[in-house]
Amino acid sequence: MSDAEDRMMGEERIEVQVIPQDDNWGDNTTAITGNTSETGFSMEDMRGKFGKESFEETIGIGCARYVGTTLASILSVIAFLSPIAMVILPKLGINDWDSGPCKPDCEGLLISFAFKLLILAMGTFALFFRQPKATMPRVFLFRAVVLFLVFVLTFAFWLFYGVRIIKEQTSARTPTSQSMTEYKEIVQFAVSFVDALLFIHYIAVILLEIRQLQPMFVVKVVRSPDGESKCYSIGALSIQRAAAWILEQYYRDFIVYNPYLENAYKKPIKMSGIKFYDIDGNNSQNVQSRSRAIFAAAARRRDASHNDRFHEEEEYSRRVRKRRARLIVAAEEAFTHIKRMQEEAGGAAIPMDPNEAAQAVFPSMARALQKYLRITRQQPRYTMDSVLNHLASCISHDMTPKAFVERYLAQGVVIMNDKEYKEVEKWILVSDQLLTRELEHNSMFQLRQNDISLLCTVKRLPHFNLTEEVINPKTNKFVLRLNSETSV
Repeated sequence: MSDAEDRMMGEERIEVQVIPQDDNWGDNTTAITGNTSETGFSMEDMRGKFGKESFEETIGIGCARYVGTTLASILSVIAFLSPIAMVILPKLGINDWDSGPCKPDCEGLLISFAFKLLILAMGTFALFFRQPKATMPRVFLFRAVVLFLVFVLTFAFWLFYGVRIIKEQTSARTPTSQSMTEYKEIVQFAVSFVDALLFIHYIAVILLEIRQLQPMFVVKVVRSPDGESKCYSIGALSIQRAAAWILEQYYRDFIVYNPYLENAYKKPIKMSGIKFYDIDGNNSQNVQSRSRAIFAAAARRRDASHNDRFHEEEEYSRRVRKRRARLIVAAEEAFTHIKRMQEEAGGAAIPMDPNEAAQAVFPSMARALQKYLRITRQQPRYTMDSVLNHLASCISHDMTPKAFVERYLAQGVVIMNDKEYKEVEKWILVSDQLLTRELEHNSMFQLRQNDISLLCTVKRLPHFNLTEEVINPKTNKFVLRLNSETSV
């Protein structure tokens, strides 16, 4: 690397030798002990430790995730195809069924029937045929009510269709019987079925989508163990649906919990214990003096502890700001060496793709980035390969140096944590109330996942009583008061 640096000092053209991609991040002078150093670790060990993710989605969880959607899909398809079957059956010629021709008024009903079915299909697909966002421990009550109405309606129409139409068609084949039901009446019967399904779909939109839009409660979410909290407005939802909605906001708004950051600025406190020896045996007169001495020593340790903690936090913040400034300066200097081909004056430079350019400029900022990630306890989350890929993406899209280091300047939100991202996240919902009950004032429930727990407290929004007060124009006038002490 010394030859490359000499050329950088003497010539305008920059040639940087691509270093091999090892996971020590260029910190070749650091002795990695693994047991005694708090920052001494290798990326291979971290890959072995964090790379093996447990497969959370078992067969039972997968079945519970899709069984509700599968049953709803089957029932919806049966209900949708039923009116079509009612219209088609008379024209198939089964058992010499002759319902007569379809006149113009009957054809108009068929056109209306087709368009109503198209609207119903579009609305049903948009409302129901979606991948479930959460697997609920209890049945979604309103959705079960809607599916029950669809089942009852379909069963009732098929029952009347069999009794009033098919049975009359069978008895109408006798010579003395009257003509069987006309085809127009059958189409009208199917159109009535589609109208009823449209009304059920309207009810489903109100119960499942519109009803929860109006804010009725404020829920405060507090995360343990770091104590981060946020408040959200929420509508009328059941406890389990509110829990799923809160998890959506949690993955979007909360920063990643870093357990290594808790002890970043703490130092082990040496407790100087006070021992008492009773040479003469049990003496009740010394009990009070011992208690006072113990309390006084505890008070002194407490006063010294909070003072030390204050200075340690200030020192840690200063070190973080210092290394943050070094990282930004190193990134800005590295990005100044990168130019696109059309901006080059001559053709002496070697063309490189974004990945090669990232590998060429990364060594100049690797040490600053490593030190910053080490002090902010983010080093286990990022490997050199992930950093190089992010750098290549920023170079390819002409991003600025600050846009590159933005990912590492903060812990980031939960959903952007690639190291622990999973397609299925398992949470435990703890509540002393039935999960299908709606939220109430002072309701409280908890969500748990490993060492993280979210305590949710619900408060109802108050009723706002607004009164009107009109300003009287006669009293909305002012005078200027002058005295010798004012400058006016």
